[in-house]
Amino acid sequence: MNPSLLDQLPPPLPAEQIIALNKPKADLHTHRAYSWNGWEFDVPPGVFIPGATSRMIHQRVLDDDIDVRGRVYAAMGVGLGVEAIVAGLRGAARVHALDVHPTSVAVTEAGYHRIVGTDGPTEFLPRVGDLFEALPDGTRLDTVTFNPPAVSRPVSDDPDIVRNVCAGTSVTDAFFTQLAERDLLAPGGEVYFVASNTADLRHIIGHATTVGFTANVHHLHDWEDGVLTYLFRLTREPGTTTGTDPAIEAVTSGEDTR
Repeated sequence: MNPSLLDQLPPPLPAEQIIALNKPKADLHTHRAYSWNGWEFDVPPGVFIPGATSRMIHQRVLDDDIDVRGRVYAAMGVGLGVEAIVAGLRGAARVHALDVHPTSVAVTEAGYHRIVGTDGPTEFLPRVGDLFEALPDGTRLDTVTFNPPAVSRPVSDDPDIVRNVCAGTSVTDAFFTQLAERDLLAPGGEVYFVASNTADLRHIIGHATTVGFTANVHHLHDWEDGVLTYLFRLTREPGTTTGTDPAIEAVTSGEDTR
């Protein structure tokens, strides 16, 4: 393994700072509204409103920096469904909209049909399940995005907040393990994965490389409050087996606004 990226990744911030930065809003269990790219969304109770880190993915799919055109795309933890909607408009061949939360999948489906429609060439497949469990055996994915609930300290005992914010490395480990063990990533496939130093970045990327992924930093944003957010791009060569030790590279680009 080339250890350069793991050596460069920062350790988690102090616990009290992580908790202070991730104080949950009091309105999660109410109806809310959200606007982005000229679209209006009604947000049901329990569905999280996308934040700045989610918009890192949404904007890059819209701009073709994360290319889904003609590809089989999986939006993991799809939430309100913005990235699935953008992928349909950008001409993905197939969109798997995946979430463990049934209301999130339902609101994604409603938003997709309202904005993208039902007559386009993209096959839209909303699925409820834990990570990739709802995907049929033999599925191959060209592009996967995930903004996981990787915060490393508990900030609430509300299960909806834990599900969306602070499930920690158990979720990220399972995400990469399932991708690898089920051989879900097609040849040439890409995983775009968001995490910050409110999470255990070295553990997350270390585990991903242990199960056969090669990682690089596609984008790094410094919020100037101690938080560094990484958009990782990970690939996996066909035939790679769990326990291999691929290269890790560090590449940074771009800016973002919070």
